Amino acid sequence: MFHGSARLTVHGRLLIVQRHQAGWKQAHIAAAMGVSRKCVKTWIDRFAAEGENGLRTRSSRPHSTPTRTADEVEQRVLELRRHERRGQDWIGPELAIPPRTVSRILRRHEVPYLAECDPITGEVIRASRATGVRYEREKPGELVHMDVKKLGKIPDGGGWRAHGRSEKVRGRGIGYDYVHSLVDDHSRLAYSEILPDEKGKTCAEFLTRAAAYFAEHGITRIERVITDNHLSYRRSRDMAAAVAALGAKHKFIRPHCPWQNGKVERLNRTLQVEWAYRHAFTSNEARAAALAPWLKHYNTQRRHSALGGHPPISRLIPT
Repeated sequence: MFHGSARLTVHGRLLIVQRHQAGWKQAHIAAAMGVSRKCVKTWIDRFAAEGENGLRTRSSRPHSTPTRTADEVEQRVLELRRHERRGQDWIGPELAIPPRTVSRILRRHEVPYLAECDPITGEVIRASRATGVRYEREKPGELVHMDVKKLGKIPDGGGWRAHGRSEKVRGRGIGYDYVHSLVDDHSRLAYSEILPDEKGKTCAEFLTRAAAYFAEHGITRIERVITDNHLSYRRSRDMAAAVAALGAKHKFIRPHCPWQNGKVERLNRTLQVEWAYRHAFTSNEARAAALAPWLKHYNTQRRHSALGGHPPISRLIPT
């Protein structure tokens, strides 16, 4: 193995020595091999002092790094990442260290990226994939993302998360909660409600209430609403009327391309990890009651990695 930035392999270094032993001048060796005279002298001197072992690649790591983060801080970073499953923009301010330092600590300890891990267990389940195209609208209200997340209801006394899978817990057949969400593309301001279904009329009424919530926070004009191609969005007259009442245009993602509605899909994941599955709720009512406080925290306090570690409310004009 050799460094990616090294000009010569071990074979090239040995060739320098052989040409020097054959009587070549160091300047001529450097010119012929496209390296500096200092490089040629370095390998000749190392061979003279250590033989062929001196031509092997050595670690470029410094003998000491006095400015390196203390081991106690590094362990605290790893502990927070393991228990909270948060990124550098959250961990950094918590420990009063730069987010970039947190990132380097995580990479140094080969901690996988959050996007590669299961949001509930934290185990690696995905291969790395870089997204080539990212976008963000220039102003609030220019585009909002809308979606529904279906969650199984919690039986009275708690489900398997409270009692474990080994216990026999009644939970099957009690139905689902439908979490409707709307997210502003620019500010990431979010609004969610738990509703009994995902029919067109229900979606339309939710959109109207969500628009009123956005207006209370300074987003008085919604220009475009993007959704997937569910029938409750695409073929509902109620939904079409609600979008028209806002003076907005309804956009649909391409089939089988959920990443085009990625901002609300990411909110769905955050809802699961930080609200729905953060605690072992003992009733469905308890989980539902925890949504509004969490949503307020998300919009006003929770640091968002896409916003430079600031909450969504930081991008809105105070009302």
